[in-house]
Amino acid sequence: MKIEQNKVVAVDYVLTVEGKQIDASREGAPLEYIHGTHMMISGFEKGLEGMEEGQKKGFDVSPEEGYGSYNPQHRFDIPKSSFEVNGVLREDLLVPGTVVPMHNSSGHVIQGTVAEVGESTVTMDFNHPLAGKTLHFEVMVVSVRDASEKELLEGLHGEYLPIEEDDECGCGCGHNHHHDDGECCHGGHKHDSECCHHGEGGHDGECCHKD
Repeated sequence: MKIEQNKVVAVDYVLTVEGKQIDASREGAPLEYIHGTHMMISGFEKGLEGMEEGQKKGFDVSPEEGYGSYNPQHRFDIPKSSFEVNGVLREDLLVPGTVVPMHNSSGHVIQGTVAEVGESTVTMDFNHPLAGKTLHFEVMVVSVRDASEKELLEGLHGEYLPIEEDDECGCGCGHNHHHDDGECCHGGHKHDSECCHHGEGGHDGECCHKD
């Protein structure tokens, strides 16, 4: 059976960027997704299209078909007070490289990376960490099967179901994959990159961190 629209695909993969491995499926726990349902970056699905169980392949994904170009306008200085929880500044979050979920001006939760920490402000980068990067995948197709009607309606892990209100500060992907870097939809998954336009009112820049 070939990989095509609405097939449930299980694939082992290794992701490298600029010669450095940054992600991989765990042994015995391949990545599973429904092909053609826009849960994966387009270049990843394009590279797997037509492959069959047992096949191996390596391919590159351009920024245009991956996480897009790096946009310097998605980088903002935010007051340190935005990182207060119950009136206490979360110093543990103010470390360059830390991924922090925050509210944007529409009240939606987005993932930002701490880029720099100043005396009174924190520079947050709301570009995806892989924006502007060419991705190289080495993959092996573990299995291919038809998706059930329930899976097409709800997703493999309930990712198409409404997000619970008390999970609004979480990933929101609905997957149980290995996101050990703490960010949403990493390693070939789609990532919402809506930017936090600080200064437009609302909840933009408000820390949404959960203990």
